[in-house]
Amino acid sequence: MFGKKNSLNITEEAVTSALSTVIEPELHRDLVALNMIRHLVIEGNDVTFTIMLTTPACPLKGKMEADARAALAQVPGIGRITINWDANVPASARQNNDLGQTFRNTIAVSSGKGGVGKSTIAVNLAVSLAMEGARVGLLDADILGPNVPMMMGVAQMPPPQNRKMIPAESYGVKFISMAFLAPPDQPLIWRGPMLHSAIRQLLADVAWGELDYLIVDLPPGTGDAQLTLAQILPLSGAIVVTQPMQVAAADALRGMKTFEKLDVPIIGVLENMSGDMFGTGAGPKLAADYAVDFLGSVPMDANIRIGGDAGRPIVVAHPDSEAAAALRQIARSVAAKVSVLTLANQSNFIPIQMIG
Repeated sequence: MFGKKNSLNITEEAVTSALSTVIEPELHRDLVALNMIRHLVIEGNDVTFTIMLTTPACPLKGKMEADARAALAQVPGIGRITINWDANVPASARQNNDLGQTFRNTIAVSSGKGGVGKSTIAVNLAVSLAMEGARVGLLDADILGPNVPMMMGVAQMPPPQNRKMIPAESYGVKFISMAFLAPPDQPLIWRGPMLHSAIRQLLADVAWGELDYLIVDLPPGTGDAQLTLAQILPLSGAIVVTQPMQVAAADALRGMKTFEKLDVPIIGVLENMSGDMFGTGAGPKLAADYAVDFLGSVPMDANIRIGGDAGRPIVVAHPDSEAAAALRQIARSVAAKVSVLTLANQSNFIPIQMIG
């Protein structure tokens, strides 16, 4: 196909050569080599093509478009340039499991201690990724203190079908929680085998469907749930949530070290409740001291608590707020970093796809 000329001498080689100079900012390879240029059509002097992203939540989409247009502007005789967008989330090489599920990527949200807003972060990140167009599931693995259903505004899940639990769904996110399966006034005093069995059931016995991202809200600390999850379902990576105080960061560090021992990549550190009351800085310092990425700070905002109690995450209830903007940007960064982790060691790409 390459080399075929139209009447205005715009060739496929010229177009693809120009696009091969456009570098994907996160993966540091060009769009053609990464097989991100799809459905290229040349009509007269007009060019149309699709950029296939590795996540619909790509944070650098605008830069790629600007760079592609600038590169094509150097092609003599180029006319109108139409860029379409699509996404194909790559599956992590770590996703080898015997659960009978298709989770392309699994992301744990963890903290070294309770009270840092970990579940709130997990809920808002899941909803943010769904708002970007991803297929998202949320597992409330905090078996002993499940509260995701309250934050998502759903009191019960649908009836089972074909011997499978059907996950509840809200704001485009499928989710499951022990809160649906146990009376609210009944304490769950579980350890070891019982906890292992419960987490496995919530993964294997649920009709999740194919998911781009499964977000896992872990219980605080470094106990049985973390070990169980790493044994049952190899994780793409973990997000460590801390408050801005050094005492919280010290607890978060223990959580980070736990994941390192379990051979789970650290996606980054997130600082929650940042601002006047608790100050700022422990999150960036923790990330810098241990050479991991700092994902960002989420400012203290009463509407986060109000939305959690009312079942309306802040990214939905107050999308223009500073906190919502921070959470959505962090979700995009997480998606991009997971793509980098997935594709870092892959070298086989399908050649550019042409139409016509």
